[in-house]
Amino acid sequence: MDWPALMRAGVRGLGLHPDAFWHLTPAELQLMLGDAATSAPLLSGGLDALMVAYPDRNRGADEDE
Repeated sequence: MDWPALMRAGVRGLGLHPDAFWHLTPAELQLMLGDAATSAPLLSGGLDALMVAYPDRNRGADEDE
């Protein structure tokens, strides 16, 4: 693990006191820093893929109104 980089992220980025940083578990620190893979914005390509996977149904086509 790159402890100096993690400590910089915790102390400088999150504003943690060093003592608070060292009391965190790795899972807690990851949660506070966010997961870069899951926190990316939804771009048009992602929206297009969701629209294909979960298309809107026409109201009334399959339902009784």
